Amino acid sequence: MTKRSEKAGRILASLAKDNPDPLTELKFKTPWQLLVATILSAQSTDRQVNRVTEHLFKKYPGPADMAFLTPEELALDIQGVGLFRNKSRHLVATARDVMEKYSGEVPGTLDELLTLPGVGRKTANVVLSNAFGIPALGVDTHVFRVANRIGLARAKTPEETEKQLTRAIPVKSWSRAHHWLILHGRYVCIARKPKCHTCIISGDCAYYMKFQKQNADSEAYT
Repeated sequence: MTKRSEKAGRILASLAKDNPDPLTELKFKTPWQLLVATILSAQSTDRQVNRVTEHLFKKYPGPADMAFLTPEELALDIQGVGLFRNKSRHLVATARDVMEKYSGEVPGTLDELLTLPGVGRKTANVVLSNAFGIPALGVDTHVFRVANRIGLARAKTPEETEKQLTRAIPVKSWSRAHHWLILHGRYVCIARKPKCHTCIISGDCAYYMKFQKQNADSEAYT
């Protein structure tokens, strides 16, 4: 076992104590609805997405309902999220692909999901994990920031961060690790002014250790 794997084990064990069974905060009933919600979540909060999808899924619950829309029509229903015009084009095209290529069912493999318009590795991994129960570790902005800040990864891209995390974390823990890191980044290890004073994993955090050392050095010269 590598030092990074040992560190990952300690960190995940600590996060598990607070939340043993973490779940996505996106609301959905079907793989299609999770796919839509995850596409909508880029540069938007889950709370914003849930407000939009509450009405959207009543109006267009499945891919067949959305496939016959124009992007302009769909855009009117998703204006509450960022980049809604681009997302409306992707969603309509994805709905049509799901109907035409996959008989109306969201595909359950990474390679197939990545062929859909607007679907990258993060979105595909979220769907695999949460809709199909397949171990996957999606790297969104929170996972990327937290993993690199605390020292579970040292990477410049989400893709490389994913590779490093999946090497350090056992496969059986990938899906839960994804949620733990997202939630930690969303509520504790925030982008600006992280809440280090309340963080339960600060003892294993590279950022915190550096911060502590800087404070100690500053005090030594005062």
